[in-house]
Amino acid sequence: MLAGSLLLAIVWVFLLRNYPASSLVPRLSDFPRVLDPTNFGPSVFGAAVVVVLAFLLVFGLVAGWLLAGRMLAPLTRITDATRMAATGSLSHRIRLEGPSDEFRELADSFDAMLERLEAQVAEQQRFAANASHELRTPLAITQTLLDVARNDPGPDRGSGELVDRLHAVNSRAIDLTEALLLLSRADKRSFVPEHVDLSLIAEEATETLLLLAEGRGVTIETSGDAAPTVGSPALLLQMATNLVHNAVVHNLPDQGTVWVTTSAHRGTVVITIENSGEQLTPQLVATLAEPFQRGSKRIRTDHGGVGLGLAIVKSIAQAHNGTLTLSARAAGGLRATVQLPAAPPQLADDRPVNGRALPP
Repeated sequence: MLAGSLLLAIVWVFLLRNYPASSLVPRLSDFPRVLDPTNFGPSVFGAAVVVVLAFLLVFGLVAGWLLAGRMLAPLTRITDATRMAATGSLSHRIRLEGPSDEFRELADSFDAMLERLEAQVAEQQRFAANASHELRTPLAITQTLLDVARNDPGPDRGSGELVDRLHAVNSRAIDLTEALLLLSRADKRSFVPEHVDLSLIAEEATETLLLLAEGRGVTIETSGDAAPTVGSPALLLQMATNLVHNAVVHNLPDQGTVWVTTSAHRGTVVITIENSGEQLTPQLVATLAEPFQRGSKRIRTDHGGVGLGLAIVKSIAQAHNGTLTLSARAAGGLRATVQLPAAPPQLADDRPVNGRALPP
């Protein structure tokens, strides 16, 4: 309407400005003469203006309504999917077809977000169920032991053994609770980032577990360069400790070896922990970082673990924008590799790390 009015105004200014304005006002008898080129005058021009503007108005409304409906149809599908997701249905996907325009990009991004949310919710539900099962087991054992002690006619019979068993069960429940809290802390990234050297972290974790390794006849070999990164020293130490502990306890008895190496590459730092042991299948390796799972069976450890070691390592690595990669060694055993972003060079050279200056 605006473009048509401007065009008609230009015609009047340059062609009909010498005519009085009153002569341009159309009459009803002028409208049938609009399509007759042999009988044309100023008043007929006014009638033509009215007809053209009326046509543009109707055409603009109808065509705009059809075009808007066609263009906004994908937005309607996206809105419906959003409402379904808001009600808790995360399995629905838009799967928008057509050209790769802004709506297609938005729909694909929304589908990817729904897929990630569905996977995270399923993982949280599975984790909550497993954690509840694991916490229920020591509580049930404690209840059984207390019932036996209450029904035992001899008040002093086996009291020492009962206390020892209750202590062991309670310790496992405490360890599991602390592991769950640590896993939650890593998932929420509730820590203040500091400058850390992974080589010093690996050294400290190795020193902590030397007695355990010696008791099992396992040798720990360390090597590597300075690997400065940014993160939580406590969480990264827990990550390295879990990796070394896992490598020690799942090893060959009396002749096993653990290799701990650190390295720095352009933009990344890497800590790799390998251990000798039995041959592992790819299917088994794929489940090692799942909480309370190993293969198709639930974990039942005989070394005081709670089945969350590598799951905590994975969460800590992700909380530091890193990755955990697990692979089977050809000679047997497991190779665990954690890649983290490297600290900025100017800061890594000037600031102390873990309370100590970085080696040159």
